[in-house]
Amino acid sequence: MDIRILRGSEVKALLPMAACIDLMETTMIAVSEGRARLPLRSLMSVSSGGMMGNMPGYLAEPECFGVKLVSLFPNNAAAGFSSHLGLVLLFEPEHGRPVAMLDAAELTAIRTAAVSGLATRLLAREDASDLAILGSGEQARSHLEAMLAVRPIRRVRVWSRRRESAEAFAQAESARHGRLIEPVSEVKDATAGADIICTVSKAREPILLGDWITPGAHLNVVGSSIATAAEIDTAAVKRSKFFVDYRDSTIHEGGEYLQALRDGAITSEHILGEIGEVANGSRAGRTDPKDITLYKSLGIAAEDLASAHYVLQQARAQGVGQTVNF
Repeated sequence: MDIRILRGSEVKALLPMAACIDLMETTMIAVSEGRARLPLRSLMSVSSGGMMGNMPGYLAEPECFGVKLVSLFPNNAAAGFSSHLGLVLLFEPEHGRPVAMLDAAELTAIRTAAVSGLATRLLAREDASDLAILGSGEQARSHLEAMLAVRPIRRVRVWSRRRESAEAFAQAESARHGRLIEPVSEVKDATAGADIICTVSKAREPILLGDWITPGAHLNVVGSSIATAAEIDTAAVKRSKFFVDYRDSTIHEGGEYLQALRDGAITSEHILGEIGEVANGSRAGRTDPKDITLYKSLGIAAEDLASAHYVLQQARAQGVGQTVNF
């Protein structure tokens, strides 16, 4: 029994952002059409304020199943590590053999931003060109790449709790993409007039207020992934046309949505649809240029499975990775 092992650098080379955005469209449609089995992930607290996540799932197209085992340590950046470290183990459906083991950090960084890219492609105004990024870590970098892939971005502002982090991000990403990125000191200044806002921070309490959002903007709310954390306030949720990756995850883990429910500002009907439903045309997305659209990302195993399957096929075709016989 052969298992192909793929490192983060190999995953990155085999999963370009534009290809992953297209892949996530077919994947999220499959999820919304019931062609996936996605138990809620489980989280276990460990020492040093970290957690371990277990995300199993089955995908019917391409048919595969597997699990992502990942540690979540929010303060890893100071030590030079990703906040999400772990492995994706992929199985084939005929005999249940494990066929691949992939670095989860790089896979997660790419696929998360790719689904935000899909949501932006579906929900943002066609002429959206002013981007605000709230956060300066790994997801900030991958989201910048995704936004550049789907909209004609002309201006980019970045905010981080530490001004020096925003400046470092701006300098590095300006050089990488050949465009000026502006570091700002206040969230309000970053989002003023922005057409697209990506919240990719570690915030547990709201950093973005609804009053600061310009009519017509699109939001990708990504950084918070547990029920007790929220990057945006209730007013922002209430003002928005609210779309999600997967309803079941959102009603259990979507901190911003749950807080707005507790505040009595919205009802369960505020979730207008999954992004896969917008992609397959069964739910309307933006209907007016002045709509504020919002995509709430929690991340689901189907995204990991589809990405891992794609990477494995590319690796086999190109002879990339290390094959171990068990």
